[in-house]
Amino acid sequence: MAPRVLISDQLSPTAVQIFKDRGVEVDYQPSLGKDKDKLLEIIGNYDGLAIRSATKATEKLLAAATNLKVIGRAGIGVDNVDVPAATARGIIVMNTPFGNSITTAEHAIAMMFALARELPEANASTHAGKWEKNRFMGVELTSKVLGVIGCGNIGSIVADRAVGLKMRVIAYDPFLSPERAVEIGVEKVELDDLFRRADFITLHVPLTEKTRNIIDISAILKMKKGVRIINCARGGLIVEADLKAALDSGHVAGAALDVFETEPATEHPLFGHPKVVCTPHLGASTTEAQENVALQVAEQMSDYLMKGAVSNALNMPSISAEEAPRLTPFVKLAELLGSFAGQLTDTDLKGVRIEYEGEVASMNTRALTAAALTGVLRPLLQSVNMVSAPIMAKERGLHVSEVRNEEAENYESLVRLVVITDKQERSIAGTVFADGHPRIVEIKGIKMDAEFAPNMIYVTNEDKPGFIGKFASLLGDAGVNIATFALGRLEQGSDAICLVEVDGPVPATVLDAITKIPAVRQAKALQF
Repeated sequence: MAPRVLISDQLSPTAVQIFKDRGVEVDYQPSLGKDKDKLLEIIGNYDGLAIRSATKATEKLLAAATNLKVIGRAGIGVDNVDVPAATARGIIVMNTPFGNSITTAEHAIAMMFALARELPEANASTHAGKWEKNRFMGVELTSKVLGVIGCGNIGSIVADRAVGLKMRVIAYDPFLSPERAVEIGVEKVELDDLFRRADFITLHVPLTEKTRNIIDISAILKMKKGVRIINCARGGLIVEADLKAALDSGHVAGAALDVFETEPATEHPLFGHPKVVCTPHLGASTTEAQENVALQVAEQMSDYLMKGAVSNALNMPSISAEEAPRLTPFVKLAELLGSFAGQLTDTDLKGVRIEYEGEVASMNTRALTAAALTGVLRPLLQSVNMVSAPIMAKERGLHVSEVRNEEAENYESLVRLVVITDKQERSIAGTVFADGHPRIVEIKGIKMDAEFAPNMIYVTNEDKPGFIGKFASLLGDAGVNIATFALGRLEQGSDAICLVEVDGPVPATVLDAITKIPAVRQAKALQF
């Protein structure tokens, strides 16, 4: 029986034909995404679900999707898909991360022009029969400083277009290397420096805990008076009330917003403001972009349903069906090692080296390296996946290398990940035991034996008597329960590491208290 795919949002007819040509039975019901009850009723009949943004793939819907194997999102954002719930049910979630990059970048440039020359207000005035030539006094873009926050795929395209407009472009992106910055013609700066110098600021970062409210009143007060702000990335990056106050006071000369904290935004305090240009999340809304993402999602879903091939998946590595059983445990290990290193890296990354020893060296290390990079980059770039991670790393000028040695000293297989920053190299190594569970066996050259857990505390300290007692007592007094406790040291009285699994998230006050224990150098909460 041919696999069945339901398309519940508006998608190009060409995408429908691709499914049919590749032997997939397709049911095109583009208005179904808005009919939750009907969708819930029939979803159990399908192997695949192709969507845009209207359909909400909630945990409730996924629970009813008893035959569903893959969800394909035509576009990059998967805010409307409960990815953890899909993963728990073995449903692959795919997106098309690069199909609308140029379109979104062009929209940001268009918004910047509209803001600089007050085009929407001038247009409305002229249509009203007024001729207010002296009212609309704009500013030139030539020689102005454009501050780009987030210089990945879309941000770098914006920077390239701005350089062509003879603007001076400065960029803030922790993953952007100095060499890559030179290559794309931008000056890499720190965030406060960008705020201080930019005439225009454009945002091109995902919404994460690190980027949420990245522009608030404290950031705005660091900006020069008369700055203009463009956001075509994600709502929630700007504290909208703070922006309104700054616009009212004149500190911010104008803002152009394509995204809002709550969407659809039918009412908003900034609507009607004379200094604000608004569009209804049109960043990806061009004929070319819609066609590109529709064709890509149809091809990806067809390849998976008919051949078992996986690409652009957010919750599964891009590996063939034949090698999956052997490779998957090491993919999980590589991503966890990367996540461990990524959560501990606070300074600019310069490179990542992954060393494979033993049997794992003969496997598909490309997939493993992609998994490791995914883990390293995810603390800042939540939308990164195994397909996009190598591209994102390259865009930011990260030097990525593999070292393979089919001989191993102590384990049948060992994966060691080395993160290289401006200040140091940090390494972590792990293996997969017979039970299939990834384990940490070495951190910064110190032998360890620990499993990954959802909530952990990582401590580096001097090996001195009394540390363990004070540490355990502090956690006990704070009501933080210890599940497992792993220790390692280079030698007596030298550098030591403590890795502890706890039964819940670690309060910041507890971490602060740990850092004040004598001999403690660093304490950090980790989540996996």
